[in-house]
Amino acid sequence: MGTIVTIQVVRSSPDVESAIDRAFGWFHEIEERCSRFNERSELRQLTAQTGVAVPASAILYETVRFALMVAEETGGAFDATAGNSTEPRSYRDVQLDPDRRTITLRRPLTLDLGAVAKGLAVDTAARELEPFQDFVIDAGGDLYLGGSNEQGEAWSVGIRHPRRDDELIDSLRVSNQAVCTSGDYERGRHILDPRTGTPPEAVASATVVASGAMLADALATAAFVLGPEEGIQLLNRMGVEGLIVTPELERYETRGLRHAG
Repeated sequence: MGTIVTIQVVRSSPDVESAIDRAFGWFHEIEERCSRFNERSELRQLTAQTGVAVPASAILYETVRFALMVAEETGGAFDATAGNSTEPRSYRDVQLDPDRRTITLRRPLTLDLGAVAKGLAVDTAARELEPFQDFVIDAGGDLYLGGSNEQGEAWSVGIRHPRRDDELIDSLRVSNQAVCTSGDYERGRHILDPRTGTPPEAVASATVVASGAMLADALATAAFVLGPEEGIQLLNRMGVEGLIVTPELERYETRGLRHAG
């Protein structure tokens, strides 16, 4: 997934090491299924076939299904069929058959499931660690924070300042939730509006707090594309919390953000 993954469990126990190994294992398994860079991945095998109902593993099918759901909810502001291409594409060219668990691409497409797949890996790893209650998973800035920190308090999460290196623009207290940010720096520079093929200019960073990283990551990307007003409307509609910062450092946040933890 092109990212460094770290896991911290607050209290040790005889079973914690094996659980951490299983948690890391999900990242490898999901990458093998959903990577668009690995020629042998299940995703690459799918995109090599057009007009064919291709049987899919549960992991790939769920990842694609979720991506299409978010695309529909956001009016195409999040669209996994866009990849990094400047050519507008459409998620409606992907057809699912839930009874046979097949995926059909109606025309040649590039599917980029990176953000959704990484979020799924974080969420699946979190389920492995739930018995230990207090833990953090960090996958390149996609966070899941379980329970409490060493002091028994909700975890403190810093939100990077989009214009000043090594500074925070805000911090949140979070427990048993995921926090994901999309920004116009580092990896965020590659974010395009799938509807136009051009980079969005109205947002510098969008942070989302949600029950899971798969949802938080996808909605952070969508909010970044939609802009501050529509982005906050989307987050409210989806029942999650978030903070959107414009290039002029104007802040827009959901009403319950300060109580998200």
